[in-house]
Amino acid sequence: MPNSNSAFMKPMSVSDELAAVVGKGPMPRSEVVKKLWVYIKKNDLQDPTNKRNINADAPLQKVFGGKKMVNMFEMTKLVSKHLS
Repeated sequence: MPNSNSAFMKPMSVSDELAAVVGKGPMPRSEVVKKLWVYIKKNDLQDPTNKRNINADAPLQKVFGGKKMVNMFEMTKLVSKHLS
């Protein structure tokens, strides 16, 4: 049984850019990723031809370092820069 106090569940501070998308922190990384996907689906930002790609709107571009499109694996790496 995994320890419920793992580092993955530790509340983390959220940058202002990321807070504009997922809300104010602190929150665990898992919650940030969940809220990010809610935002992406609500705003229809998944690429229709390749669902692994995210087409960033203006708030997400700030989180993604100015990139207009990222894949879902790159997204987690970019988001982690906004957590401390």
